[in-house]
Amino acid sequence: MSVYAHLRPLIFRLSPERAHTLTLALLRAAGGTAAGRWVLRTFFAPRPSGPPIHAFGLTFANPVGLAAGYDKDGIGWRGLAALGFGHLELGTVTPRPQPGNPVPRLFRLVEDQGVINRMGFPSRGADFLAQRLSQRRPNGVVVGVNIGKNKETPLDRAAEDYRLLLGRFAGLADYLAINISSPNTPGLRQLQSREALHDLLVSLADERRRLAGALGRPVPLLVKLAPDLDDAGLDAALDVILATGMDGVIVSNTTLRREGLRSVRAAEAGGLSGAPLCVLNTAMIRRVAAGVGGRLPIIASGGVMSAADFQEKLAAGATLVQIYTGLVYAGPGLLRQLCAAAARWPG
Repeated sequence: MSVYAHLRPLIFRLSPERAHTLTLALLRAAGGTAAGRWVLRTFFAPRPSGPPIHAFGLTFANPVGLAAGYDKDGIGWRGLAALGFGHLELGTVTPRPQPGNPVPRLFRLVEDQGVINRMGFPSRGADFLAQRLSQRRPNGVVVGVNIGKNKETPLDRAAEDYRLLLGRFAGLADYLAINISSPNTPGLRQLQSREALHDLLVSLADERRRLAGALGRPVPLLVKLAPDLDDAGLDAALDVILATGMDGVIVSNTTLRREGLRSVRAAEAGGLSGAPLCVLNTAMIRRVAAGVGGRLPIIASGGVMSAADFQEKLAAGATLVQIYTGLVYAGPGLLRQLCAAAARWPG
């Protein structure tokens, strides 16, 4: 039995958000010293760390990344890098600080190995995260930043927030992920419709070209979609993503569906992640893979709780895989399991 298996009952006595805050504080402390980073690498980093993956012009040490939402403000990012992830996606960050939704807003569904959140993009704002990322970069990890609009920004001005964030982080991150799919910011998912998405991505593509010229390097842009899109909505979104020259698709955000859940927390409002999302997410990966026909890499983000889940995502067409809720239930040892599975993967 792993060390985390012994600690989990104690961790689960805390509220989910308090446990998460404590974990980030410990990662911040450990990641802030050479000795602390050595301990994290020694006890948790996968061996071997590969295989390396090449996608949207970047090289990833391994195909396993940390999903957005885990470290919204870059609090523990140096400690997380020492754990051996191939990439970290920080955020979602908003231009201006905002508190997010009222607590409680995070719920464990233990019987279902799931989590429901209605966080609502709590963020210390772009300046805070930019200051964190201005520190010396840990070696060997790709860093992405997931960007979203402030809650009070009307949809018809959303592009202004996204352009501001693109400009702020293009020189600090290896890639940016455009979050238009959280169910917890009112109206946000409307930006996935063909016309709204086209207008947004054309604006960002124009800003990206300007920034790439100034930086002297490409600025990869990915789009994170919701798993609740119907076939027509997904086809429309993919058409726009391809036409506007985006670099990849993240599949997917959390779901509003609740089929088959046993937990008494199942009725809580918010987005569902973890094991209940796995099958839906894999089906969407297959749909996206068919829609893009190999023209764009896919990052799978949803329901990866085991090596078998990880291999299903790769078989469905994913190039990279992200985890979050799996860490809640399996602990950091999950990263080692997935990297070991990646090393055996025939693809």
